Amino acid sequence: MQTLTPNADIFNAKRLRFTCNTQTSTLIPTKPLSVFPARKTNREHLRNLENVLKTTPSSTVHLENVPSRQEKTNTLLGGLNLARIWPQMKAAVDEMSPKNLKRLQRLLSKSSEERSPKNKLGSKWRELHGLNNWAGLLDPLDENLRRELVRYGEFVQAAYNAFHSDPEGSPRHVALPDGSYKVTKGLYATSSVRLPKWIDDMAPDLRWMTKQTSWVGYVAVCDDPREIRRMGRREIVIALRGTATLLEWSENFRPNLVSMPEPKPEPSDPIRPKVECGFNSLYTTSSQHTPSLAESLVGEIRRLVELYAGEELSISVTGHSLGAAIALLAADDIAARVAHAPPVSVFSFGGPRVGNREFADRLDSKGVKVLRVVNSQDVVTKVPGIFSDNDNNKQGQNRNNGRSPGGIMEMVERNNPWAYSHVGAELRVDMKMSPYLKPNADVACCHDLEAYLHLVDGFLASNCPFRANAKRSLRKLLDEQRSNVKVLYTGKSLRLNRNVFDNGDVLPSPSSS
Repeated sequence: MQTLTPNADIFNAKRLRFTCNTQTSTLIPTKPLSVFPARKTNREHLRNLENVLKTTPSSTVHLENVPSRQEKTNTLLGGLNLARIWPQMKAAVDEMSPKNLKRLQRLLSKSSEERSPKNKLGSKWRELHGLNNWAGLLDPLDENLRRELVRYGEFVQAAYNAFHSDPEGSPRHVALPDGSYKVTKGLYATSSVRLPKWIDDMAPDLRWMTKQTSWVGYVAVCDDPREIRRMGRREIVIALRGTATLLEWSENFRPNLVSMPEPKPEPSDPIRPKVECGFNSLYTTSSQHTPSLAESLVGEIRRLVELYAGEELSISVTGHSLGAAIALLAADDIAARVAHAPPVSVFSFGGPRVGNREFADRLDSKGVKVLRVVNSQDVVTKVPGIFSDNDNNKQGQNRNNGRSPGGIMEMVERNNPWAYSHVGAELRVDMKMSPYLKPNADVACCHDLEAYLHLVDGFLASNCPFRANAKRSLRKLLDEQRSNVKVLYTGKSLRLNRNVFDNGDVLPSPSSS
């Protein structure tokens, strides 16, 4: 087996030969795990580990020689040869080495917001935008695509943050993660659900939770000539947040399929494209003073396409949770109603099923490309509807691959009104691959957007451990999902000049709903 090293060119042309040594330490990939390490090395590592884990009056971690009494204790522990009894102990010891403690300090530092280098995409952007349905780019994950996915996730985080800054009104400012973009329009969604007035009277301070119309996202366009040259085109981004208000939650629980506005002789025809009632309601409902999200969005995209006529354009629709569902409806609408529409792609995180198989086929026929990032432990990606034969796709496999025409499951999908189908290609990540998160993390953590971006940033391939040179800071993950982070990284001894327990003013994750 080939051992993965940080300098290895794993993203070469021969992707099918990519291999990874799964016995490599998650934080030191250049040192394969040894079941029988040298006793001297064991003693040194165990001595360092005990120094790290012991309680000291200072928050600084000391890795120097210990008094003779401790040496006697460590000699005893070294004689037990714990690595032989429990092979994972060696990996845990290595993770506490001075080199990796320094790396942890960098990841936990307030000034450690690092990003992977922005490579010049040029003509490659179409492939990264799904020209070939991301074939050969997902397993192993292409480094440029990883950077793009994290960037799209940060656009969605900006939508969450802007909404929570003023949930009752219209956010005055959206702090975009990329200064090369400017917001051109805020987007609003209206619910068709009506709640009794006494609910508002009971909790007047939470009236924003029952508002009929709420701000859900924005449209932004790249306005920096240098960035446009780097990407090979001018990009229009549509970012949509997930569920936040009570009425949006109510719409989520309307799982019956409704027909889309497409002329058919029989509206009750089971093979008609259909989508979830609640998602469709939020996208198409208007109020007395606010147009529907569909009309507002399509009108803005038409304006931008006309404004930048003659330039090479692309439209990227990104969303998390409910926003991921609405992103599919928006992409379908833009492809159908915007004349001379540029390539449209959807990059979604933790999205539920949205429609039946005919809806998925409709998106395919319009050339809309969809890449869904899915956490294996996220239950939201498994609802609504009944079991479908494409729920167990292999990594990177398109929805239509491996289906036998005329099979029993195809018959069930086409004739059952509760048969939902996922769309497009899938990048599947797993909570258990992270060396920092508990494998039994709770439901909220498994669906959290920051947890998704953490997993994407560390993903190399389905048969590889977490990326050793992942650059995304752990600060936000610790602040928002502290109870789901392994004790090893939240204990007193690993404060590393930053007290993660004293941030009482940190708001809950805006993306955990």
